[in-house]
Amino acid sequence: MTGPTSGLGALLPGIGVCALCDPDAVTVASTYVEFAERETRGVSPTYERLSLAISTDEKILALLHAVPPPNRQPNLLLGVVRLLGGPVDDPAAFHDFTVANWPVVEAELRTRATQTNEIGRCALLLPVLASLPQPLALLEVGTAAGLCLYPDRYTYRYGDHEIGSSGPILDCDLTGTAPPTRLPEVVWRAGLDLNPLDVTNPADVAWLEALIWPEHQHRRDRLRAAAAIAAADPPSLVRGDLVDDLRSLAAQAPAGATLVVFHTSVLYQVPAARRAMFVERVRGLPGHWIAVEGSDVLPHEALPPAPDQALYNVLALDGAPLAWTRGHGQAMAWFG
Repeated sequence: MTGPTSGLGALLPGIGVCALCDPDAVTVASTYVEFAERETRGVSPTYERLSLAISTDEKILALLHAVPPPNRQPNLLLGVVRLLGGPVDDPAAFHDFTVANWPVVEAELRTRATQTNEIGRCALLLPVLASLPQPLALLEVGTAAGLCLYPDRYTYRYGDHEIGSSGPILDCDLTGTAPPTRLPEVVWRAGLDLNPLDVTNPADVAWLEALIWPEHQHRRDRLRAAAAIAAADPPSLVRGDLVDDLRSLAAQAPAGATLVVFHTSVLYQVPAARRAMFVERVRGLPGHWIAVEGSDVLPHEALPPAPDQALYNVLALDGAPLAWTRGHGQAMAWFG
């Protein structure tokens, strides 16, 4: 490994890049440090160790600087390298593979987006979905392969309370409110995405699997089970923009059903101006809007303190915040 050097350790511990030489590289390095400390710590030791190594690897940071900022994010880089068969369990081997294969790695970074179609997030949506007037017409923005459009086909376990009797089991540590007591009745499912994925296409499923963190075999098993459910009853997935094409797709929802537009960990990839336009657009639709996004992505006033220093999103209904949520749906602290 020709690898990491540490020219800035005295100024920013854990970041081995000269700030005076390349402030943008420090920003990228800081992103990897935050990803390691707030997202992967205690959840994926492999990615924690690797992300901290990348944050001090001047060569890889310099290569990342050549791609647009949204395409430098840790989940995308790590997923691309795994998709290409690269090693992630050893930082030195990761460095050598990434540098040696940078042209193809860069090409994948420029053309892909993180599309972690994590069905565990349905456990975050269920308390709200079950409380709305039934039946429901679901429209997911940033739907990827549409696996989160089947909340009525999965089984949920909130501590000792279990709901459902088929499909993969989704565990969620729920505090602050009683667990839901019923599944939603869904009569229409549609998804909107700039690049919708096809669960019957092995290449698309391979990308979804590459985005799952190395130790999380249970998430890979859930993904495959959910993909089989979707393949047997495919949803309507539309290639389109969340601002320009939202109204026309929403207009296709059947009369007599409650329209629910929802998205989970999507808007951070959308420029702020377009994000604001989407919020205005979705507020103008009939029905309801469920968002699960970071508090810096969709700000809310007077949020209570988060449960701890881990990275949390906020579950909100029609703009009103309800709960702190973990990224893969593994926990939810209700305060609404």
